[in-house]
Amino acid sequence: MSNEVRQSRFTPPPGAADLLLIRHGESMPAIRGESFPLKDGHGDPALHPEGEAQARAVCARLQADDIADIYVTTLRRTRQTAAPLAAALGIDPKVEPDLREVHLGDWDGGLYRFRAAERHPAFERARERHEWGEIPGAETTAALHRRVGAALLRIAGAHPDARVAVFVHGGVIGAAMSIATGARPFAFNGAANGSMTQLVIRGETMIVGRFNDTAHLE
Repeated sequence: MSNEVRQSRFTPPPGAADLLLIRHGESMPAIRGESFPLKDGHGDPALHPEGEAQARAVCARLQADDIADIYVTTLRRTRQTAAPLAAALGIDPKVEPDLREVHLGDWDGGLYRFRAAERHPAFERARERHEWGEIPGAETTAALHRRVGAALLRIAGAHPDARVAVFVHGGVIGAAMSIATGARPFAFNGAANGSMTQLVIRGETMIVGRFNDTAHLE
């Protein structure tokens, strides 16, 4: 036996799926008095030119990785962010509806951004209580966590011993990290546009590899 043992490096356990949760690039700005186009009740803006540049940066970083599959949501900002990588790898992205962004009820379509900037009382209550349901007509935090958790386990179960790129939303990344770590629901809200968060999943066990990795954007 060797007299020297170096520190170990983390590797996913056998049978685990290595999920890279990539937040979509920056989307178009909200304009007061106008609504984004809606998709199944969700605001569905296109990417801002800065978001398109972020999508290209994601592709440049990941195109040499061994990516087995690509997932997007029903909302076009994830499809547009995934498009450069999908084209480079020749992969047709799969759609996972349960990873769409949190439904913001009466504030969807862009109004949420103004209410947040104005520190509306319902927005402040939502932050304080870690409860999306404080927003009028919005999805509850519990409902968000149920669908996000189920979707992550479905994807992981379909890709043992593989790395998968999953293009999602900021609220979804926050929910995923809360589920994985047991942290309060909003503890990990705020992942940057174009950032990467790594979850390694085997069965129902989730291991956080990294959060809000933006090295490719800097």
